[in-house]
Amino acid sequence: MIKNETIGKDINHYQIQHPLIGISAFLWIGFVCAISFMEAWLKFRAPGVTLPLGLGIGCMVYEALNKVEWLLAAIIAVTISFKSQKIITIEKLPYLIPVLILIYQTFWLLPALTLRAHIYMEGIQPPSSTIHIQYVVAELTKVICLIYFGLSQFKKTTP
Repeated sequence: MIKNETIGKDINHYQIQHPLIGISAFLWIGFVCAISFMEAWLKFRAPGVTLPLGLGIGCMVYEALNKVEWLLAAIIAVTISFKSQKIITIEKLPYLIPVLILIYQTFWLLPALTLRAHIYMEGIQPPSSTIHIQYVVAELTKVICLIYFGLSQFKKTTP
């Protein structure tokens, strides 16, 4: 087995500043990626899943995902406040952007997507819309910000 001493030494000099924040950020990323970038389109490829059935499942799954995201966002906010840190700082921007996106998704995008799903399930073709594209862009932005925020929890320590 080949061992790279330089990489091993570099890894040993990083420490996670706030483990609960880091864990929550990476769990949030995992949930969003698993649901939005895998489950959302894979369910329609499963045998026997009709469009109405898939849309119904999607509505339930995204409602649950939204609740999990709020829980993880709250855990991060509470942890930040217990650490006596300000929540609104430039360093927290990679956390605040996903929270703002989550607000937008919760109060506008998800209700609009749910309405479209119900229209489809009734057999009516709704007019063309960019709502799905907005949702994908929002999810990508959220994941990128959360990756940056999660990685920012690791600080280099002196040997």
